[in-house]
Amino acid sequence: MTKLRSRKGLASFSTSVIAASVMLSIAVGIPSSSADTPTITPLVLVAPSDLPGVPPMPFTGTTAPAFIVPSSYANLTVTPNGAVPGTPLTIAGTGLTPTTTLTLTWSTSRATWVADIQPTTANYMGDSYAKLNVVLATVTTDAAGSFSYATTVPTDFGGTHDIYAIANGVAVAHAGLTILRTMTVTPLRGPIGTPVTITYTGLGASLYPGGAALLWDNHNTGEMMGHWTRGTSSVVIRAAGPVGNHVITVADAIGVQYLNIMQSPLPFADGFTAVFHTTKDNGRPAPSMTWPATVTPTVTQVTTLGSVGLDPASTAVATLSPSRGPVMSKTTISVSGLTMTGTASLVWSTVVGSRVNCSGTCWLTQPLSLGTATVTNGTLSAPLTIPDGLGGWHAIKVMNGTLVEAQAAFYVKESIISFAHKDGSVAGAGIERPDNVASATAIATSGYHAQQVGTPTYRFKVGQEFTINVDGVGWTQFDNTLAVTYDNSFVGYGCGFNSSGYTVIHMHASGTPGTHIIDLYPMLYTNQPSFANTPYGMLPLLSYANDNPALALGYQVPSFHFAITIVK
Repeated sequence: MTKLRSRKGLASFSTSVIAASVMLSIAVGIPSSSADTPTITPLVLVAPSDLPGVPPMPFTGTTAPAFIVPSSYANLTVTPNGAVPGTPLTIAGTGLTPTTTLTLTWSTSRATWVADIQPTTANYMGDSYAKLNVVLATVTTDAAGSFSYATTVPTDFGGTHDIYAIANGVAVAHAGLTILRTMTVTPLRGPIGTPVTITYTGLGASLYPGGAALLWDNHNTGEMMGHWTRGTSSVVIRAAGPVGNHVITVADAIGVQYLNIMQSPLPFADGFTAVFHTTKDNGRPAPSMTWPATVTPTVTQVTTLGSVGLDPASTAVATLSPSRGPVMSKTTISVSGLTMTGTASLVWSTVVGSRVNCSGTCWLTQPLSLGTATVTNGTLSAPLTIPDGLGGWHAIKVMNGTLVEAQAAFYVKESIISFAHKDGSVAGAGIERPDNVASATAIATSGYHAQQVGTPTYRFKVGQEFTINVDGVGWTQFDNTLAVTYDNSFVGYGCGFNSSGYTVIHMHASGTPGTHIIDLYPMLYTNQPSFANTPYGMLPLLSYANDNPALALGYQVPSFHFAITIVK
């Protein structure tokens, strides 16, 4: 068997590769950089404005002016004082100053993620919360100093929200309301592989209530987050077998479930349980991928694209069409405003290295030649093939000698490796029975991108080894790893940095005869280099579609869906 596309071997990370990369960097005028002692600059991310499923700020959405809270004030009556979003709500006050206009405020929060972006990587730095008050409404007391205001509980973060009545910048009355949690699961029955949507509301805006873990039959499937979606997390998993009932549990977690939450200061976060009935086994679903929301990034800085080496006199502009695609896909670079004449060099800027047990220089940029193009009347246009290597952001540089005249960023998307018979017909996608001896020999001679030797198949006996093969995995802490679940049980992760994006995950078939579901999800990598206060890391991020910090940076890390059939 051979892969559908040709793969030229790329050497694994070594001293010789660093030396060669440095020499090439000098040759094309792009200084190399490393992760020795990076300057960490935490950046509080702004959520993309076009994220789907984001409720508006509660009530008027207008930030309330600052006010003073005195040592004593009256009590408001809130009915009910604990409820789920959408519940009718009455706020009433008595014994206040007659015929006085009051501003009612509602306390809420902003929750977001924190990142550090460097020329050669991007780091996950945790999350951030900020409290604020918004204007709920304006009311006027009657002649007896009373008022009553009817509304509904808004969709907001779970937990207690303060309601103040403000007069002339001073709080004159107060009450609190607790937004409780809800969960819906749809559908509640279907065959193996059925997409199951689980929506959980009332996640909080602080560390402990800010996340939830989803369990399938008491196995941790992954985490659900609602930072950018104001406490609501809606995720999709796939029903697994065997035929019969399966228990879905979602409850408070900092990655893994807080199992005695009822004894904690947050008993309202104890979560819910639903039962899904797997009806039958219709056979193995085909491999597929699910992409997160396509949104507008809020961070313009990308890895490998910087000002180092730029010609200060150049005003040339480069564009790519398309600007995203998998390895070996095609793009066209177009440049206008060039003042140079003759031939320009086209250079691909990527990264080579490893995060594992590295010291000193762990990784650095590696320029690769994409050929040349002729400049005509200040313009050039050239078709290009994206190199087979790491995923994520890469710069394509247009160079005049050692100066960069123009550059543009291309995002390499992840993909499933396809396999072919000798006649070129499709033999399978993503999964094969490996020949580890032949693979080790190929890697030793050609590097980690060598031709993998094995048999494409989806049928295995219990205990047989199989591999999952994907390409275009990146190197930053947002895209260098994929979390793996087997029948909705998190079993580990695969990393694509050291192997130039080509990731071969080794597993063994287990379970009863029939179809078994395997999914790969994005994760927030928190190992080397590790940073303090980075919760929710190293677990499947089930809410990757609209609450993943990588989206603000322009990353689109998908989930992968595979299945195997166990035979007797």
